Amino acid sequence: MSTPPKTVLHASQAEAEAIREAVRKADVSGLGPNRALAEMKHVPGLVELLSDERVSGPIYDLPRPITTESVTRWVAERQAEHLAGEGLLVLTLDEAGKVSGYSHIAVWPERSSAEIGGAIRADLQGRGQGGSGMRQSFAWIFETLGVRLMCLTAALDNVRSQKGIDAAGFRRMGEREVVRPDGTTRNSVYWELTREEWEKLHRL
Repeated sequence: MSTPPKTVLHASQAEAEAIREAVRKADVSGLGPNRALAEMKHVPGLVELLSDERVSGPIYDLPRPITTESVTRWVAERQAEHLAGEGLLVLTLDEAGKVSGYSHIAVWPERSSAEIGGAIRADLQGRGQGGSGMRQSFAWIFETLGVRLMCLTAALDNVRSQKGIDAAGFRRMGEREVVRPDGTTRNSVYWELTREEWEKLHRL
């Protein structure tokens, strides 16, 4: 389960409802080409993607073990989040229509905050596109969903993600202990960035 930011913001009722509505109505094509909200028809493709430890290993909030049943529950939970205006599970599809990556955006409307995590297929990693894709996602979340704060985590040994997050301007704020769905814990590097800081950095 995703964990809210360490920094606590308090959104007004109007702001929180506006964020919920933005999540419900979000056009995920703004995140890039070949994006789609996860549906039950995508479960087999997700199982195939996430069964590769090179993909799922660094991600703390995925169901374990990766099975058709666990991924079906996970997709259903994410669909319920979407209806509540509290999250999006966005898939990237390749030219053949297969699931080649995913992004899970968790949103806390009452705190005007969000977190994003995800992964791409192993054969697509290390091609130099991760940094630009991450920055596009961060900009989209701030602009489209209207949150004022984002937090991110990465496994202590996930150097590639750490470099991309640092390069995007996020502030390291030590480590945080995150809880996996099975109740076990893992220490992760932790970052935060406000929308105002992002706009100053990237002149949006």
